[in-house]
Amino acid sequence: MRLSTVILPLYRWAEGKEVWERAEELGFHTAYTYDHLSWRIPFRDGPWFGAVPTLTAAAAATKRIRLGTMVTNPNFRHPVTLAKDLLTLDDVSGGRITVGIGAGGNGFDAGVLGRPEWSPRERADRFGEFVPLLDRLLTQDATTSEGRFYSAHEARNIPGCVQRPRIPFTVAGNGPRGMRLAAEYGQGWVTTGDPKLAATITPRECPAAIRAQIDKLEAACEKAGRDPDELDKVLLTAFTPEEPLASLDSFVDFAGRYAELGIDEIIVHWPVPGTMFEADMGVFERVATEGLKQLG
Repeated sequence: MRLSTVILPLYRWAEGKEVWERAEELGFHTAYTYDHLSWRIPFRDGPWFGAVPTLTAAAAATKRIRLGTMVTNPNFRHPVTLAKDLLTLDDVSGGRITVGIGAGGNGFDAGVLGRPEWSPRERADRFGEFVPLLDRLLTQDATTSEGRFYSAHEARNIPGCVQRPRIPFTVAGNGPRGMRLAAEYGQGWVTTGDPKLAATITPRECPAAIRAQIDKLEAACEKAGRDPDELDKVLLTAFTPEEPLASLDSFVDFAGRYAELGIDEIIVHWPVPGTMFEADMGVFERVATEGLKQLG
């Protein structure tokens, strides 16, 4: 099992540089950031910087830790411009980039460009075009594709990614279509838990709900002719009633349960005081340096 963190893009770089460097010092496998133009309350009216420039700066400030988005979505991204940004990030980082990618949802990003919000069906249809085209753009020198939503006309991406055949995708998908995309194009799949149960689920019930998701993912892999073991299963925490950062022992128990279920990577949020991501920094650093060692 691997342990990673999400660093929200809240910091002016004079402070943010120290946070990303500290994440590397603590030994996290990957440091991700959210790819939004703004986010939910209380972050809506506070500092919030762009994901791609933040990751570029983090790539220059670090040497070993992997970096990535968690997650990028089509609300304000187009595969052609995103591919060029990711290609450049992969080069600047020396091949340390992972792109988390999802269908997106309603909210601040969905309306920021002044267009009507997409229906769930259109969002899924767009995602179904977005991921295959991004895959092509990152694996070919030149791409031409005419889609219903996204097109590319002789889009060049030379010299290609440092990582071959391309930057790895970690696909967020709870429904059949999202899991199918993960099975066909992903090197990883990420979940925050079952969103249909978020309002009522208890901590005791959470592992079973995620096990049910993994079962569906494995079925999607079987249908796609893919070995499920080739796909990393990633758990982004803080969106279920569990409290893995309450103490070191709490984290060890939490990680042990999910290791038994087949989760390969756990992501915890860098503490942000006064928010849903508040946590004791001393406990957080002990979790980073000692947590997985205690799993045995």
